[in-house]
Amino acid sequence: MKWENIILIAFCLLICISCKKEKEMTLSGLNIRDFQMEVEGQLTDLYVLKNKNGMEACITNYGARLVSLLAPDRNGKMEDIVCGFPTIADYMDNKQYFGATVGRYIGRISNATFTLDSIVYHLTANDGSHCIHGGNPGFASKIWQAEQLDENALKLTLFSPDGDNGFPGNLQIRVIYVLTNDNELDIHYEAETDKPTVINLSHHSFFNISGDFNTTVSDQSLYINADYYTPYDSLKCVTGELLPVAGTPFDFTTPHLIGERIDQNMKQLTAMKGYDHNWVLNTKGDDKKLALRLFDDKSGRVLEVYTTEPGLQMYTANALSGAMIGKKGIAYKKRSGVSLEPQHFTDSPNNSQFPSTVLRPGEKYYSRSIYRFGVTNHAFMENTSDK
Repeated sequence: MKWENIILIAFCLLICISCKKEKEMTLSGLNIRDFQMEVEGQLTDLYVLKNKNGMEACITNYGARLVSLLAPDRNGKMEDIVCGFPTIADYMDNKQYFGATVGRYIGRISNATFTLDSIVYHLTANDGSHCIHGGNPGFASKIWQAEQLDENALKLTLFSPDGDNGFPGNLQIRVIYVLTNDNELDIHYEAETDKPTVINLSHHSFFNISGDFNTTVSDQSLYINADYYTPYDSLKCVTGELLPVAGTPFDFTTPHLIGERIDQNMKQLTAMKGYDHNWVLNTKGDDKKLALRLFDDKSGRVLEVYTTEPGLQMYTANALSGAMIGKKGIAYKKRSGVSLEPQHFTDSPNNSQFPSTVLRPGEKYYSRSIYRFGVTNHAFMENTSDK
């Protein structure tokens, strides 16, 4: 064989190896192979969504989790804006809700019991005497079946059997992620049951739209389209009341920095070490009306939330302490992200005055939440929405 042919073959092999490595790496720097594992006979993987504007969303079928999301700043620079981990093993080891689809019921159900049609159901207590985020293991720890619909859409399905963590009914769930060309992460949830049950699904990413996870979200400006919130009692269970936000640190009807009032000496804040509360949205289920706007002055990024849900839980990552090491070796410290979870209210099954979370046979559960990303050059975001 001539030397010229040998060199040509070697060059082609190098190109093939290089192309293969490129396919294994995402734009956000994740190695897809680090998310491929067999767990109890099921396979985990990483799926990549892209839009025409250069945005990228990476999702694993372990917990139907958003692992990374690239969004542009005011100069067009793409940066990852969700906290997460670089391997599937890290997610399994940490047992946290980073980026997860949470269910059957996100939030707390007091005393791990509820009554439906005169039947008392006893749930898995995984938070003291209470059931939180669907019990253990909840949907965040399940391996979902994934189908990539096209370059910018992914469908994930899960079957939850009757009695799963004490919840009644065989439940079939579908979650569809779409990364639109309008720079939206559009999340659809659907479910059906064969017995009366309760359901409350939501998304649990920790966002830091600055793109710098070494910083906190305290200096980011927040607007929430809500005049009421649902307070807690001394045991961190909702009281069943709807209290006005006016005159309190919970009033974001005009924009305030997240950290501006978060450490005030108010029982609701000190009990949770910051914000971890549900706001009663004025949007009344209309996903065309703005529910929330978050703005980062340094990067110019804006995150807007639209939803069919009646409430939105905001959690300012008060429990993070720097013990967990995430992507790029960054230690996630207190308030290094904010979770924005459109949902029904916590403990609705035990508070009949709250919007119902009951799903019956023949009905279809449907929920939609849109996270829309943009940029602005304004020094401080103003409220331009209608209630």
